[in-house]
Amino acid sequence: MKILLIEDDREAASYLIQALDEAGHVTHHATDGETGYAMASGMDYDVLIVDRMLPRRDGLSIVESLRAEGDKTPVLILSALGEVDDRVTGLRAGGDDYLTKPYAFTELLARIEVLARRSSPSEAATVYEVGGLSLDRLSRKVERDGETILLQPREFRLLEYLMKNAGKVVTRTMLLENVWDYHFDPQTNVIDVHMSRLRAKIDKGHANPLLQTVRGAGYMIRD
Repeated sequence: MKILLIEDDREAASYLIQALDEAGHVTHHATDGETGYAMASGMDYDVLIVDRMLPRRDGLSIVESLRAEGDKTPVLILSALGEVDDRVTGLRAGGDDYLTKPYAFTELLARIEVLARRSSPSEAATVYEVGGLSLDRLSRKVERDGETILLQPREFRLLEYLMKNAGKVVTRTMLLENVWDYHFDPQTNVIDVHMSRLRAKIDKGHANPLLQTVRGAGYMIRD
């Protein structure tokens, strides 16, 4: 998922961003309400994680403005205010879920995954399959013809994105933005290196290669 975290506690945000990255998600971060609102308005995200108390603009104001504009992106509100009235206020402001601090990361992760599935039925699939290759997004297990394939986190994210778009050409720009979270071309061979490693792991020893290079366009995975 592509997530926007609006959190002014830099230490908490750093921990959360690292944990989400390890879980295979791309996270953008804003440290104040005005910047967070601008990012939420200007880019598409699968889920927003919004702290309630923020400098420059509070979290509930952000959510209310987004909802008034017709933005239906799922929002998880984080807050140290955990009374029933506080939670009700957050939900009535337009939040889809409310999590009280301190929280366990595993619970936060489960909550945002549920929110994403509710908003995007097409994302509900937890297993992608192409030919004899399967990828389980929850267990993070990859197999081809029943044999387990061990992937590094970035390789897993790369394969997940390719399989999500199976049968379609995926450009370098799409990969840089969705797998590496770059919004510019770093002018390196990082994609080529990872593609080579991934191809060696999923296609080596098989007569039918699944990962294909579309010259001048990008990459594609298909039967």
